[in-house]
Amino acid sequence: MWFSSITLGFILTLLISTTNAITNKKQISKNIINDFISLQNQARAALRVPPLVWDPRLARYAETYASQRRQDCLLKHSNGPYGENIFWGSGNGWNPAQAAAAWVGEQRWYTYGSNSCNGGQECGHYTQIVWKTSRRIGCSRVTCFQGRGVFMICNYDPPGNYIGEKPY
Repeated sequence: MWFSSITLGFILTLLISTTNAITNKKQISKNIINDFISLQNQARAALRVPPLVWDPRLARYAETYASQRRQDCLLKHSNGPYGENIFWGSGNGWNPAQAAAAWVGEQRWYTYGSNSCNGGQECGHYTQIVWKTSRRIGCSRVTCFQGRGVFMICNYDPPGNYIGEKPY
């Protein structure tokens, strides 16, 4: 069996291109993971709560649910077995760090002493992020069909936000 130098060159080029594409995809994935969890772990560190660790099983769960929301982009929870934060933004320029910043930003509305949100504001995303017993996280981002925006979700295990319990 023989191969021409052109055929070998083509195969070698294809192999290198495929390897680079796989490496780039892994790098993008690491960047996306970091964008989702960096701010969340900073909020936890400020309270001396252990950091969240990326969990591929939770990420698959989040990806499956986000794919379902791609059709309508509704800001609707999955009602699954995990703690959950969801985000929607119009347009397609939203990134994971912006979703995490919106959730962490709810800290300003949370009062630890009364374990409540001030002035009827939302702070449950923040309390889920800093929930002391949550250890694992998995997230996903999708661009919704027909320009309906971006939907993002993070799932936490074990879940938090139990009524009457403080997050930390």
